[in-house]
Amino acid sequence: MRILFVVPYTPNLIRVRPYNFIRALGERGHEVTVLTLATNESEWADSAALAAAGHEVVAQSMNRLRSLANCLIALPTGMPLQAVYSWHPGLARLTAGLAGNENGHRPYDVVHVEHLRGARYGLHLLEAAGEKCPPIVWDSVDCISHLFRQASEQSSTRSRRLMTRLELERTARYEAELIRRFDHVLVTSPVDRQALLDLPAAGELPAAPISVIRNGVDLDYFRPAPEPVREAATLVFSGKMSYHANVTMVHHLVQEILPRVWKQRPDARLLIVGKDPPRRIEGLAEARHRIDVTGTVPDIRPYLQRATASVVPLVYGAGVQNKVLEAMACATPVVAYEPAITPLSARAGHDLLVARDPNEFAAQIVSLLEEPERRRQIGWNGRAYVERHHDWDLITAGLEATYQTLASMRQALAV
Repeated sequence: MRILFVVPYTPNLIRVRPYNFIRALGERGHEVTVLTLATNESEWADSAALAAAGHEVVAQSMNRLRSLANCLIALPTGMPLQAVYSWHPGLARLTAGLAGNENGHRPYDVVHVEHLRGARYGLHLLEAAGEKCPPIVWDSVDCISHLFRQASEQSSTRSRRLMTRLELERTARYEAELIRRFDHVLVTSPVDRQALLDLPAAGELPAAPISVIRNGVDLDYFRPAPEPVREAATLVFSGKMSYHANVTMVHHLVQEILPRVWKQRPDARLLIVGKDPPRRIEGLAEARHRIDVTGTVPDIRPYLQRATASVVPLVYGAGVQNKVLEAMACATPVVAYEPAITPLSARAGHDLLVARDPNEFAAQIVSLLEEPERRRQIGWNGRAYVERHHDWDLITAGLEATYQTLASMRQALAV
């Protein structure tokens, strides 16, 4: 199949979902053209790496000033800021030109548009290409209004609570419209699927089919160290630290959970690993000698492979927590609150440990620190779980089946 893949941020090892879909689709023999945006030299290098792997990649330069201007223009209109943040007229023209078969391009069988930030490109394509438009799959990834509803009440910062309250209703209205405009919608979890279906209906059109295509994990990249050596009493929290849900998790961890751990294990230390930590996160390391904040690291795997346990005290969030899958793939035992594992089919107490409150979370951590055999067994059970359920090739097979169904339906209508 010929697939036009529109993603509003450069696919790379951090943006795992589009990166691995594109990689796996190529390996399965499909021809993928990637339209994307690059905001810095690193992302241009990521685009070049995708092209070097055999994909056609067309990238447009996007800077923060344009994104801010988009948001300022949209603010009084009722359009969600997320929906305009990555809008680039040049990329929109390219999308319409390629999908509309301009300049003799061979037609595409399907167009894949990712995230709320990319949805406007799909809408533009519908208007510009008309009857020539191939079927469009919108990968919502998460239900953003569901995420905002939680953040508006539970974010650790007042500014984030106010911002998400501003965005919540306009985002909910927009998502309700989007699921009625495209041919098929994807999400990463049943919770997000239901959240989209529960949005108040926008007009009389029915919602498109919504499929759950879970996130995977690169099992060759994230794997146990050849000679595993775990650092004693070392906990790791990983993720992009500019993301508000991660900031809230870390503050909850430090304020509510770790003091309970330190009462029993004063030797326990926490590594906070991820790019762009805000000043209030960096300040944790300055205030407490048992906390280290790394900032950007060239490779997150050594931190996961050496840690005693990975901790994911999810206060609020949406979709699948990649940090859970990556730690499990490294055979690092995970302790999490229940919402972090709701999208998974992992077994609590067998593949990972689950807690309901700070007391139980701290107790689960201490049990891992003090029971080496249990720690080792849960780590390897976690690895076996992701091998069975989160291999990207198996997951992409489900995406491929969705594409093929849509393409066949379109061909049947054209006869």
